[in-house]
Amino acid sequence: MAQAKESETKMPTEPVISSESHLDLVSKLPTREGLPLSLVLYKNYWLLPHHADKIMLLQDSFNARPDDTILATNPKCGTTWLKALAFTITNRSRYDFSNHPLLTSHPHEIISFLEVPLGKELTYVEKLPSPRLLATHMPLSLLPKSVANHGCRIVYICREPKDAFVSGWHFGNEIHIGRSTDLDTAFNMFCEGYWPNGPFWDHCLEYWKESIARPDRVLFLKYEEMMADPVNSVKRLATFLGDPFTGDEEEGGVPEEVVRLCSFKMLSELQTNMIGELHRRENVVFKKSAYFRRGKVGDWVNHMSEEMGRKLDYIVEEKFKGSGLLL
Repeated sequence: MAQAKESETKMPTEPVISSESHLDLVSKLPTREGLPLSLVLYKNYWLLPHHADKIMLLQDSFNARPDDTILATNPKCGTTWLKALAFTITNRSRYDFSNHPLLTSHPHEIISFLEVPLGKELTYVEKLPSPRLLATHMPLSLLPKSVANHGCRIVYICREPKDAFVSGWHFGNEIHIGRSTDLDTAFNMFCEGYWPNGPFWDHCLEYWKESIARPDRVLFLKYEEMMADPVNSVKRLATFLGDPFTGDEEEGGVPEEVVRLCSFKMLSELQTNMIGELHRRENVVFKKSAYFRRGKVGDWVNHMSEEMGRKLDYIVEEKFKGSGLLL
């Protein structure tokens, strides 16, 4: 497999936050090439430069509210599904399942990323009514301090690393016009921790440890367990969000209706989710359909060799050793 060239990595000292603009700070961060877009290293995490800029801004200016819920994920770990589920659960008294916003709007249009608000200024979150559902790919350690200070709920979903890698590789090659990375090169970089919002395992571990220390504040979900038993996962999520299903709702099959509406099959068959773009930026086009590739558990075997699988399993096992986290 191709190794990243030493010349592609620049490792200056990370600057201290000062009165300089965030863009100036980002321009001075360690950078590395190799994926369709270069990444910068900020506080031990590899980020897209424009994300790093927004994260710095949020750290300085975001005002959390005590009743905020943060939906946090590593990229390509069930983010779209989690957004749909959380929105449907918390708004089930407002919308009928037969005339629901998810039938006409993409989940990412309903709940934008905190650091990447689609077509909006970052200040849009200040205008949202409480309680707010906010999504992010930020590692726990990069969240604005006001999130911890106010004790906001955090729901985190983690996915088997091999499947997350394959999904991310496909996604990156699909959205970048005229740019792509071969599987071997991308895999080697993923194993080194060089990946958007990576290292992947550090991202998972931060939220895992916080969920152990503060289970009332952080709910740690596993994609594979949710896929295996979606109804019970939806009930667990509703309880954590402070809006558990009533006995009448359970008898009436409401949890099952939530699962059906938010299922990959349902959402991927809606024209609104498969045609058009969420947004574009220079040579990067975020097609709506790119968020509904397969969603299959174990799909990595169709793309990676057994040797690659064993290598990544070993790395993850070593990284998670002693934490109690198994993926």
